[in-house]
Amino acid sequence: MSCSSDRRYVSRATHRAFSLIEVMVVVVIIGVLAGAVVVKVGDYVDRAKINRARSDVATIMTAVEAFYASESRYPSNEEGLGVLPLQSQTDPWKRVYQYNMPGREAAYEIVSYGADGRPGGDGINADILSSELEENG
Repeated sequence: MSCSSDRRYVSRATHRAFSLIEVMVVVVIIGVLAGAVVVKVGDYVDRAKINRARSDVATIMTAVEAFYASESRYPSNEEGLGVLPLQSQTDPWKRVYQYNMPGREAAYEIVSYGADGRPGGDGINADILSSELEENG
């Protein structure tokens, strides 16, 4: 046997494969980390949708005020948001923003009912109201 073939034989003999337990531990760790990332990213997506809805409501309020400035009146409930030059009238959850005139606390109100599409709720399901945006500045 030549010297080079002896080295190949020795180097192959010293390699050791991973056991099934070691591989399973690594897979479980990767799974836990991936799960944590998915949960965190989901939270950011929810917050982004809420922020977009708040921004949309503020934009709609500006359009309603511009309508008032040119027409000396607010759009009626029958006209709704359709008379306004808006790019989109749907919230991040693909539901139409609600327009009420008169509003509960002002001359009008714009509402998104959040992810669940129902009045009330907490977190991502909470209503986004134009009157709350006015209060928070």
